[in-house]
Amino acid sequence: MHIEAGVVAGSKMLLSYGTAAGVLGVSAKMALDNIKENGVISFALKSIIATIIVFCCFEVLPHYPIGVSEVHLILGTTIVLVFGIAPAAVGLSLGLLIQGLFFAQFDLPQYGINVTTLLASILMLNMAMKKIIPAGTAYKDISYSQMLKMSVVWEGAIVSWVAFWAFYGQGFSAENISNVLSFGSAYMGVVIIEPLVDLAVLAGVKALNSTNCNILFDKRLNNCRA
Repeated sequence: MHIEAGVVAGSKMLLSYGTAAGVLGVSAKMALDNIKENGVISFALKSIIATIIVFCCFEVLPHYPIGVSEVHLILGTTIVLVFGIAPAAVGLSLGLLIQGLFFAQFDLPQYGINVTTLLASILMLNMAMKKIIPAGTAYKDISYSQMLKMSVVWEGAIVSWVAFWAFYGQGFSAENISNVLSFGSAYMGVVIIEPLVDLAVLAGVKALNSTNCNILFDKRLNNCRA
C-alpha cells in the first residue's frame, strides 16, 4: 500500500498533510480513551507489540511492487481483534514511520499519504466491526464469514485510498487506470489469506480458555472480566 514516489508531487502533497493530521488526531483521542480505560502500561505494551508486527509485515514478510503501490499482508484485522483499535492505530503509524526512517527513506516524503491510507482504513474497519459482530460476542468466537467481511472492508478500504491518491496525483490516463487496476486486483487477493490467519490466531486464544483480563490483549477478545 506504499504509494510510489512521484505519484503525488508538488503542491498536491499539501492534501496529504491535512488528511494525516486528521487521522493522527483521531488516533490520539482513541489512545487517550484507551489509557483511561486500561492504564498506560497495558496500552504501551499492546502498542509496542502491534508496532513490531506491523514492521515485520512491511519488512520481513514478502511484498511486491505492483502498479502504483506495493502489495503487503499487513494483518490489520488481526491486530485490531487482538490488541484493540487504539494500539492498532499506533502500531500502524509507528511501524510505517520506523520503516521510513531506517529502512526505506525514499518513502518518508509519502508518509502523510501512506499513514492516511492505513489509519483511515483501520478506522473504517472499526466502524464496520460494530455492525458485523453482534454486541456481547467475544472476538474469539466470531465466524469465518464475519472474518471474511472484515477483511473485505480492510483490504477494500486500502485499495480505495491507494486509487484515490493515484488518480488525484496522476489523473485518469489509460496507463494510470491500468496500474491502479493491477494493484487493486492483486491486493484483494490478500482477502483469501488474511481471514485464515485471523482464525488461526483466534483459535490459539480460544485454546487458552481464559475469562480474566490480560494487559496484553483487548478486553473484547475474550469478553474478559477484571
